[in-house]
Amino acid sequence: MHKHDVKGVLFDLDGTLADTAPDLVYALNLSLEDAGFTAQPLEKMRHAASHGSLYLVKTAIPDADEALQLKIQQGLLQHYGQINGELSRLFDGLPELLNLFDQHNIPYGIVTNKPARFARPLVDKLGLTGRVNAMISGDSTRHAKPHTAPMLLAAQQIATSPQQILYLGDAERDLVAAHNANMLGGVALWGYLSASDKPELWPSKRHFADGSSLTQFFTE
Repeated sequence: MHKHDVKGVLFDLDGTLADTAPDLVYALNLSLEDAGFTAQPLEKMRHAASHGSLYLVKTAIPDADEALQLKIQQGLLQHYGQINGELSRLFDGLPELLNLFDQHNIPYGIVTNKPARFARPLVDKLGLTGRVNAMISGDSTRHAKPHTAPMLLAAQQIATSPQQILYLGDAERDLVAAHNANMLGGVALWGYLSASDKPELWPSKRHFADGSSLTQFFTE
């Protein structure tokens, strides 16, 4: 894959474009404390932040029964609605990369499984609402990633053929979705990968260590 193969770029949100784990884990801990559980350290929970609220809860209290886990998940979502975006920021090197895209008129957007009620306020707080050409959330289509529906809708919105789109993600489902949509997949190795993840086995064209390596790819 060469930079000339890429005419548009799409990002996963949590763990790829933005470091949202601090907000998510804070909301988790508020809900855990409401239920009498001990708060979890951010670094222990960071790897779970890309996989949704219930996965976070199950990682924190794996031995609790399902009804209690669901109750704590609902509390997490309530707290998250209040603090969403307060502690989140773009990963290092990503602001410079987006500026580069703006300067060279390279369209870019977001495809996330996060529901719109959380995704859109977060993107707004990150200062990206007026900049992204596509904002596809988990409920924008009838299916979420790894289905191709949200990917192809985003391709339409950035007016770029899928074969010329680089999709960046930090989870296997992101790269499977990109592959199934005939996009170029790039693994965001700076994201929320766990020790058990095997990104070398995911269907991707390239691995990127950090945001600056992405900028280097587009400028070399």
